[in-house]
Amino acid sequence: MASPPESRVFAEQFAIELASPLHGAAGGLTAYAAADRQGGAPDLMAVAVPQRAPPRLRALQLLDGRQPGLLAPLGHGVGPAPQDEAGYYVVTPRPPGAALADRLRPWSEAALIEHVLRPVAHVLERMEAAGVTHRGIRLDNVFQARDGHPVVLGQAWATPPAMLQPALYEPPYSAMCLPAGRGEGTIADDVYALGALLLVLSLGEVPAVAQDDAAMLRRKIEVGSFHAIAGESRLPAAIADLARGMLAEDPDHRPTPALLLDPSAARGRRVAARPPRRAQRPFQLAGMAVWDTRTLAFAMAMQPEQGLQAMVSGTVTQWLRRGLGDAGMGSRLDEMMRHRAGEGSAERGADAFAVMRMIVLLDPLAPLCWRGIALWPDGLGSALAAAIGTDTNVMTRLDEIVATEAIASWATLRPDRCDHALLRMEARQHRALAQIRGPAGGLMRLAYTLCPLLPCGSPLVAARRVVGAADLPPALEAAAKVVDQDTKPVDAHIAAFLAARSERRLETETNGLVGNADENGVALARLRLLAQLQLRYYQRPLPALCGWVAAHCQPLVDSWQNRPRRAALEHRLKEVTAAGFLPPIVGLFEDAAARAEDAIGAQQAAAAVARIDAELAQIEAGGEERAVTARRIGQEIAAGAGLLALASMLAMAAFG
Repeated sequence: MASPPESRVFAEQFAIELASPLHGAAGGLTAYAAADRQGGAPDLMAVAVPQRAPPRLRALQLLDGRQPGLLAPLGHGVGPAPQDEAGYYVVTPRPPGAALADRLRPWSEAALIEHVLRPVAHVLERMEAAGVTHRGIRLDNVFQARDGHPVVLGQAWATPPAMLQPALYEPPYSAMCLPAGRGEGTIADDVYALGALLLVLSLGEVPAVAQDDAAMLRRKIEVGSFHAIAGESRLPAAIADLARGMLAEDPDHRPTPALLLDPSAARGRRVAARPPRRAQRPFQLAGMAVWDTRTLAFAMAMQPEQGLQAMVSGTVTQWLRRGLGDAGMGSRLDEMMRHRAGEGSAERGADAFAVMRMIVLLDPLAPLCWRGIALWPDGLGSALAAAIGTDTNVMTRLDEIVATEAIASWATLRPDRCDHALLRMEARQHRALAQIRGPAGGLMRLAYTLCPLLPCGSPLVAARRVVGAADLPPALEAAAKVVDQDTKPVDAHIAAFLAARSERRLETETNGLVGNADENGVALARLRLLAQLQLRYYQRPLPALCGWVAAHCQPLVDSWQNRPRRAALEHRLKEVTAAGFLPPIVGLFEDAAARAEDAIGAQQAAAAVARIDAELAQIEAGGEERAVTARRIGQEIAAGAGLLALASMLAMAAFG
């Protein structure tokens, strides 16, 4: 293939300079210099969306346009990538300067308030009004033009929310989740990340424990977020007071962005949350020291099997009563275990349900925890997208969450912290999609449904980043020129993708792929699907795709009974294939009148053969009867001749 030029047109508006990568401009993602060909803005960048990490559609829709203090999205779509492939990009303004991580140093209290806290609070206030979160505030994704200028928040739209966030900047109840399953969260999560950033900038260094996400998370659970990050360091009083409130474990206790615009008022608003009851001696569970119900819930979430064993044996409730002095919690857990024993444990996911309920009871702030993984319900789609084809263990657990409607049960246990009616309805819808059998259903279809910008994962078209149904015909045409013709043109990914993206336009055709045991029926359904795809979305010739499809039509040709008609059909198939349109190919095999005539002819031929067979059988049966008669007559003639000869001899002897 020809070498790609330095500049390529993207979305008829943006030009991407593949030869000009921008290192460190996108918070760890690949980015290239870009320009607006229509508006003339040269200071743009195109951020490449990673594979299996769908961008945030809601943020892309609601934050369109330039905004002060924020690298807001200006457009998104498919564009060129190195090696003559395609990529999906989010176009934003370029950062005004280097990332804060590139020149980390201790900041003064005044500089933190004037150049970090207030500017970011203004941005978060506007985002909250728009109903969008950032979820990407961290040291390498906040930029500053030069000293004395306000900071600018980097892009956070090219991956699922908080997917790239280290545990240092995330609340523990988000950091413990699958990276792709953290969900949109609330603006309080951005306030938390801003509080962590203030501490790091005030200290002038990243805490050593933060180098290990697991260690950072565990430390936050054990001693609280503020002490986990600040440790014993001396901080300016104002920064320490602000950060304590911003890093509150309960998001309801964190100050709002509007309140942060007045730091004095924010310091005075601190909510005095009652500290959790702490045992004098820890209880060891799965190698973790458990001091309170919060650390107990976390240990059970990380090691659910050992946690359940400790519950069944009574060790946990005994420690709650004697070690922690919380007899009420022990009684509630005992009641839950009795309920589990009454239901039995044979039902799918019974043990996982039991542990999930215990975690919610011990720590109502925790996310949905299921057999060692955790996620927030609105992160299900992106978690599926990240795990499909790469992590069978996670996929198994996500399958169980969907099949058992675990999200609905989890929501019912914490109705004051979520819209449990909405989550229950969504859980039922998710299960219904996952239960559709065949290539047009299952978890794959659910992932494409929940992630509208997730590209089709079929190996046939993956390199072209197919995001919409209209993009699929030309992608299949390109694949048909290089693929092994024995490969079927519609695999499970394509079927599920079309079922999710065709907006019911191709529902009849995709349903034809489900529950059809007849190979010819599946082949015809596949042909109908591709024909309708071309008819509705791409009314231009697709000769290579038609040739590929025709190679799989031989069983359909062979299903015709009349030999001359089969020969004529093969000839006609070659003609319509060369034209490059699929609907006429469908017409060849769906000619009802010709099919009826062929069936009648076959029946007549079969009847004629049956008559001939009957006559031959009759002839064969009649010949046998004549042979028996001939043998009998022959025997009688022979006996008569013998008697006549004997009589003649006797007469001659008598008259000698």
